[in-house]
Amino acid sequence: MSPESSTPAAPPLLDASAIRLGLAAEDKADALRQCGAVLVEIGAATEDYAAALHEREKSVSTYVGEGVAIPHGTNESRAHIERAALAYLQFPDGIDWDGETVTVCVAIASKSEEHVDILAALAQVLMDPERAARLREATSAQDVLALLSP
Repeated sequence: MSPESSTPAAPPLLDASAIRLGLAAEDKADALRQCGAVLVEIGAATEDYAAALHEREKSVSTYVGEGVAIPHGTNESRAHIERAALAYLQFPDGIDWDGETVTVCVAIASKSEEHVDILAALAQVLMDPERAARLREATSAQDVLALLSP
């Protein structure tokens, strides 16, 4: 076995440890705070990046439709990303997101384009109302991973 093959694999972009089901949030700001906290907890980003989720939201809404938002930081905040990762946070009761109702946040920490394949998978899910409903109503991390695996 060569030394290169014994190098541990990078963690997946979306890992079960970054999936949170059945959460509640007081409002959009609380949901963004929770998204940032998960990215920090899994070692993907620093507190500075977590704070930048709020900054991005002030300039442009991250709501993408079908009850889903994709919070991410500003371009300047990418310096505070430790590794590329996604987090899935489910808010079954919904959050008012500038007049839309969000039940799922897919938070992104990425310095380049590593996340594009999963976002493409997310787009495919959101274009299919039945699969979008399954994503919003997932009851296990395995359900989420099966839906969002590229």
